[in-house]
Amino acid sequence: MGRTGDRASILGFGCMRLPLDGPKPNNIDYDLGIKMVRSAIDRGVNYVDTAYAYHSGGTREEPGESEPFLAAALRDGYREKVRVATKLPTWLVKSYSDMHRYLDIQLKRLDVRQIDYYLAHNLNASVWGPLLEHGMLRFFDEAVKDGRIRFPAFSFHDEYPLFETIVKSYDWAMAQVQYNYLDQDYQAGRAGVKLAASRGAAVVVMEPLRGGFLVKYLPEGPRETLRKIRPDWSLAGWALNWLWAQSEVSAVLSGMSDMAQTDDNVAAALAYRDGVFGEAEAKAVEEVIGFFGRRIKVDCTACGYCMPCEDGVDIPKNLNFYNQFHLFDESEPKERCRFFYGIQVAPSEAAARCTSCGKCLEKCPQHISIPDVLKRTAETFTPDQPGQSFTNR
Repeated sequence: MGRTGDRASILGFGCMRLPLDGPKPNNIDYDLGIKMVRSAIDRGVNYVDTAYAYHSGGTREEPGESEPFLAAALRDGYREKVRVATKLPTWLVKSYSDMHRYLDIQLKRLDVRQIDYYLAHNLNASVWGPLLEHGMLRFFDEAVKDGRIRFPAFSFHDEYPLFETIVKSYDWAMAQVQYNYLDQDYQAGRAGVKLAASRGAAVVVMEPLRGGFLVKYLPEGPRETLRKIRPDWSLAGWALNWLWAQSEVSAVLSGMSDMAQTDDNVAAALAYRDGVFGEAEAKAVEEVIGFFGRRIKVDCTACGYCMPCEDGVDIPKNLNFYNQFHLFDESEPKERCRFFYGIQVAPSEAAARCTSCGKCLEKCPQHISIPDVLKRTAETFTPDQPGQSFTNR
């Protein structure tokens, strides 16, 4: 992975959901966490990922514990065995000098002289413009030239048109995107994966298990569908193999929280071979996708004909979240969906702004009763400030 010919392992260890020994996200269980990281490295994992804000104890404005933890885990010769990735806290950048300052802080927190992959964290419409104005692309050029980083990269959480703009704006070494068999058209999606790869950028996939929900909360029907074809594969293995079978995917990043997850993920990586995910496996995954497709409440295709809304509502985004909310029955996936609604839907584009003027009705080719759905969406998602449960991304 990257432009030097060196190859990263197909499985990356993500330090965003490390085991805890206390009630707060910054209470990392160092002993168990270090054992997990080193065990994975000993078995071939050579890509580890962290960020300035991972495992913070309060808000994303304060540094988290994940970077210092990783520094400890990579002592005793382990630093030389891996490629380290961390991320610039883009939402905190207010000037050109801020970017250099945060990079220097992170080098010290990680106890390294060089960071292999330095990502602009969570690029989205709210930060992309200001970052360009602050000279982020020039910053990357200078940081590579002076040797503090090897490869410039970014992680992304927004819609495809912005992803295309960002990918084409710079000679990126790597793009990190959310992608799994349920989220093929979400954010950058499959189209973004293909675009980045076509431009020579490595593609690292995050959320391959949808935050673990494709394992923990996968209904019995889909479980049985997968078991019939590959009883020897774990549910995590299914999701990982689906990704590894795609030539555009360079590595898959998994946030492992215990040794059992580490063993399961590493075993899947060790067992993977080209061609192992064939026609029967692809058909089984399509059946699982169909199962969830039948849970979709609103047949919105995100065509955008309803836009712009005079009230400022991002109608396709709101309807997508409403559908996502109903995919799983359990409370944890629903709370996660509420959390990301609060993060990714600005108050100015939220469903609650709909005045039921009805002008979108005549534009919708799917004949969706948009004002009624937006009302239900507003009732489903509250404007409360999200908590910390799912901030470590």
